[in-house]
Amino acid sequence: MILVHGWPLDHQMWDYQSAALTDAGFRVISYDRRGFGKSDKPLDGYDYDTLADDLKAVIEELKLEDAVLAGFSMGGGEVVRYFSRHGGKGIAKAILISSIAPYMLQTADNPDGVPQEKIDEIAAGLIADRPGFLGTFTKQFYGQGLLNKPVSSERLATDLNIAMQATLKSTLGCAAAFSSTDLRGEMKTINVPTLIIHGDEDQTVPIKATGEQAAQLLPEAEYIVYEGEPHGLFITAKDRLNADLIDFISRS
Repeated sequence: MILVHGWPLDHQMWDYQSAALTDAGFRVISYDRRGFGKSDKPLDGYDYDTLADDLKAVIEELKLEDAVLAGFSMGGGEVVRYFSRHGGKGIAKAILISSIAPYMLQTADNPDGVPQEKIDEIAAGLIADRPGFLGTFTKQFYGQGLLNKPVSSERLATDLNIAMQATLKSTLGCAAAFSSTDLRGEMKTINVPTLIIHGDEDQTVPIKATGEQAAQLLPEAEYIVYEGEPHGLFITAKDRLNADLIDFISRS
């Protein structure tokens, strides 16, 4: 099982999934995307071609075959681009969780996407006050509000600390990649059994532009909507997600 993390976190976001999957007998590989966590932090390479090449390097270095490849949020883009750019070599199944694929940006032919001005606010917020912006972002990530507190303040603080281990260059570069890359024409290259999971209260990556479209473009995929769940359902619905992952990857 290869787990590709979301923005602006690192492999630690998968703690609950890694524990459940290894307890179920699976080998789990999670790595930090370039620019994040303990990975190198180059000045460039934060486009999906390069990131898919990095994923390829991990798969080849570990000599992986018949693996299940799962991507959360931004990581869904790496899953799709790995299939379109590298033919999905070594991958037997694919999973998209709260994924930005196929296209997150609002355009004339993608009306349910995120407006460009909202995307611009991400870059402006990061440049003006990165800790302040990311602190607010993580609350939205989990659907945190005055009356709804699905995660602890310690969880939010932990995520902020993880996010701040990245560089400003990598954080900005990856934000540009996941918000503007159109993967609609590449979805059909995913030619293995696929599971799509998305929360219908996701305010970070709108389900209509992403999860619903992905399911339409991959009509044979299994599509599960988590009612009432926000973007960060790997925490807020961790038990259900773990069970769904184990069920999907256990099938012959």
